[in-house]
Amino acid sequence: GRGPAGALRALRIAVVVCLYWFTSIAMVFLNKYLLDSPSLRLDAPLFVTFFQCALTAALCLGLSLGAACGRPCPGLPALRLDPKVSRSVLPLSAVFIGMVTSNNLCLKHVGVAFYNVGRSLTTVFNVLLSYLLLKQTTSVYALLACGVIIGGFWLGVDQEGAEGTLSWTGIFFGIIASLCVSLNAIYTKKVLPVVDGSIWRLTFYNNVNACVLFFPLMMLLGEFRTLYHFDKLGSPSFWGMMTLGGVFGFAIGYVTGLQIKFTSPLTHNVSGTAKACAQTVLAVIYFEETKSFLWWASNLMVLGGSFAYTWVKGLEMRKVQEDPNVKSSERNETGV
Repeated sequence: GRGPAGALRALRIAVVVCLYWFTSIAMVFLNKYLLDSPSLRLDAPLFVTFFQCALTAALCLGLSLGAACGRPCPGLPALRLDPKVSRSVLPLSAVFIGMVTSNNLCLKHVGVAFYNVGRSLTTVFNVLLSYLLLKQTTSVYALLACGVIIGGFWLGVDQEGAEGTLSWTGIFFGIIASLCVSLNAIYTKKVLPVVDGSIWRLTFYNNVNACVLFFPLMMLLGEFRTLYHFDKLGSPSFWGMMTLGGVFGFAIGYVTGLQIKFTSPLTHNVSGTAKACAQTVLAVIYFEETKSFLWWASNLMVLGGSFAYTWVKGLEMRKVQEDPNVKSSERNETGV
């Protein structure tokens, strides 16, 4: 698309990508504060996550009601809870809960600077799951890129160990988070038709389901007791930060959906990789950390591998589009 329409589209994509970057980075720093700040000392990661899900569901409902009362907004469908739909969305909700919880638990146990490497295996899981679930094979070059990412991940783990800041718990949850992020993308595609293709409705159902499922988990882990003894439970600034975290949590789902919609799942991955790079540098500056050459090298390997993977995928897609004789099985590649 050249001409004014193309320019407008490019501008729209730029705005969406910037929005995604800002929201995502702000959310990570905010969550790090809520989950693991020495000044806050709140050890209730599930409650923080639950609160964000509850607020997201409430914001969805509020905006939908607002749209119903005032000017009708085409992007906002009326929301009501249909138990049948809720059940259909449940498999995705389970993955979604796994994703947000393991993300937060990873962030709780590792520094913001290492968080990117800790969760760097998403691309590798994308390849594995594409093969296992969708029977899609991956080219040698894409596999080499995955090798670089895995190498970077291991070097990163090694360097965190050398600096004495390694948390195996954090690494474990980072790997689980990577798996869930990958599964989440695949399941979202599957479940979208159930909610008439509305990201908005899906967000609502996902978060309502999550709230219900978090309750027994919080009981099991004794987080209600932790909250009962928490000294800042009456503090407006604490709830202000929690609410801000929730608003960003709400926004991230929306801007992620937007970014995928206006670009492609592939471009979304590139943008996410570049954002992770900026986030790491910001974290090292903000927390005034000094990192070794090899530590930075591990970050560069992860980022370089992710970029290379996306680039290879992009080239393959272009080849598929240009050559009409390519088998349809290879054409499905674009989705993941």
